[in-house]
Amino acid sequence: VVFPFASGPRRMVHVGRFSARMLSALGLTVRTSGEMGTGSTLLVANHVSWLDILAINAVQPVRFVSKADVRGWPLVGWIVACGGTLFIERERRSDAMRVVHQVAEALSSGAQIAIFPEGTTSDGRDVLPFHASLLQAAVTTGVSTQPVMLRFSDASEPFSLAAPYIGDMTLMQSLWSVANARRLTAHVNFLPPLNGPHADRRSLGEQLRGGIVQALIEAQERHG
Repeated sequence: VVFPFASGPRRMVHVGRFSARMLSALGLTVRTSGEMGTGSTLLVANHVSWLDILAINAVQPVRFVSKADVRGWPLVGWIVACGGTLFIERERRSDAMRVVHQVAEALSSGAQIAIFPEGTTSDGRDVLPFHASLLQAAVTTGVSTQPVMLRFSDASEPFSLAAPYIGDMTLMQSLWSVANARRLTAHVNFLPPLNGPHADRRSLGEQLRGGIVQALIEAQERHG
């Protein structure tokens, strides 16, 4: 009812509120550390679950780049589409260039965009190699990039086994796992941004991934 009549910024406010309420309904708490940069920024996060988008949006609504099949997911797909998500067909290499241009245009207009360069999810304890193609948008526009370390904990594990959406798990299986976890918490850690201009996308990707890996190592050391 509200969205067709809301401006872009107002839509993002609603996306943030709805994301926070959905996490709360699933029994999740969100904790943040660090500060998100201001102005045009490319956020680069590790990827653990479909919950990642909700967790970041609950803290600070941004536009995402997400794989195309997420658009068809119940409720979650609707939320991310309403937030101006740019959908990419990862199976088509040529589609990456199209999305790079769209991300560059959005960043040039002052938008904040979030991407998951791993291209798929992990168990949350490590970071898979980055695919650097989408980072070209930051290299081209010279905007700041900011690594974001995502981690999920629960009552028994500092790295929850309930949160990762990996392997052959279905969305319903993931929902059941999340709903049955005790004190599931999403940790959104904003790491220091890397200010442009950037040399090239591969070296930029290595720097961003290295920062997230180090933050995960420090979290493991703190919690054993």
